[in-house]
Amino acid sequence: MPEQQRDPLTRVTDALGSPVLGAVIGIAGLVTPVIGWAVERVDLKALVVVQGALIVILAIGHLWTHRAYIRLRRTNNLKSIDDARYYDLVRTHLERELVSDYGEIADGHLRVYASEVPRLSALLIDTLTDAASDPPRILAADLTTNPQLLNQRREYLAANRRFLQGHGTINRLFIVYRDDLLKEEFARALLELIGRHRDIGVICGLAVRDRLRADEAVDYVVFAAAAVLVEEEQGDADYTRGRSSVYFKGVDRWRLRFEGVWGNGADSAPHALRTYEAVTRSMLDAAPGTSSGSARPSTPCRANRSSAAYGLRPKGGGRFTCPFTKLVH
Repeated sequence: MPEQQRDPLTRVTDALGSPVLGAVIGIAGLVTPVIGWAVERVDLKALVVVQGALIVILAIGHLWTHRAYIRLRRTNNLKSIDDARYYDLVRTHLERELVSDYGEIADGHLRVYASEVPRLSALLIDTLTDAASDPPRILAADLTTNPQLLNQRREYLAANRRFLQGHGTINRLFIVYRDDLLKEEFARALLELIGRHRDIGVICGLAVRDRLRADEAVDYVVFAAAAVLVEEEQGDADYTRGRSSVYFKGVDRWRLRFEGVWGNGADSAPHALRTYEAVTRSMLDAAPGTSSGSARPSTPCRANRSSAAYGLRPKGGGRFTCPFTKLVH
């Protein structure tokens, strides 16, 4: 953390736990009685006060060190290790990584990679219940490019279910590209995904990614007022890649960002989803060949069959207009 960003309490803590300060106090403790003995006229009371003050400062520094730092136990018997040099190099490397991670956590920030992301996501959800954080609410914005991916996050979805069963609430915002909303295959998968989330009690909403600012089209989850998980690189199906950061500070600005996109009333994300569903489901249900298993058109509005079959052609003829286009433009 840069020096200018350190708060006064952090500076005091670091100063009290400084090895330099401990060494100075120790030297002063030895020098003070020597000086008192060397001086012909020594004030015994003053000497006792100085010695007492040094002991108090040393004790406070010791207590602060225990509160501010984690103590790691060293190897019991290095001679019992077969290859002490190799072991020491591995231990040093692992300790360096551990200290680095704890340094980030101490600053209110944590980075996780690949398969660590879903495990930590579930941990953050379960900890909300254990900590009784207020409000018991999760706000999740999901950049949905592949609806099947979220269905495969079993550990994460199980944690969602447990949280909802414990009387929490989850608002999930699906952020989707306009062109994807026009594709029949994508629309079916998206509505199936939304249905599964609603079945466990999630409140769902929809936002068109093309309409959002860059800082609004972000994949993140706000856990009450306690933490936010920001997905910086979206993981694949097996989470062999992916990168996320957890922030325990500045959570409120992410909440405000979510609520700004979520909206209220007729402009809200849930209302946009209901409108999209009403149009999409009627068109998908009316699509020829859906029950017979025959090939379906790539988009309901670009079918190779008569558009009248979808109820889209205006009476009396005229130019055909796609309801999807009206909805998402």
